[in-house]
Amino acid sequence: VQLQASGGGLVQAGGSLRLSCAASGGAFSAHAMGWFRQAPGNKRDLVAAIRWDGGRTTYADSVKGRFTISRDNIGTTVYLQMNALKPEDTGVYYCARRRDSGSYFYSGAYDTWGQGTQVTVSS
Repeated sequence: VQLQASGGGLVQAGGSLRLSCAASGGAFSAHAMGWFRQAPGNKRDLVAAIRWDGGRTTYADSVKGRFTISRDNIGTTVYLQMNALKPEDTGVYYCARRRDSGSYFYSGAYDTWGQGTQVTVSS
């Protein structure tokens, strides 16, 4: 499967963005999906993840109540709605497909990654 992330950009603090990750060429609907964020000099950390059927979502504490992950298994796309953005949300956002098992928070549990989309939040 190939993953194509889009929707990043420059936004002022308090603003919103919606990221999209389109999957093609392989299995998608049977896998959990995640969005990770990597700021300069930092490791890649999970922001949000969603189970294969959308029935369970997981969020980093820093984004709870502000970000919402969702998926469209018919259209093979996963979304990340980001509201009330803060400067500390700045980074490159990657979508990823999780293997059959493994912690949602562990990047090694994901076997396929998109190219990343830059999100910059100005104060």
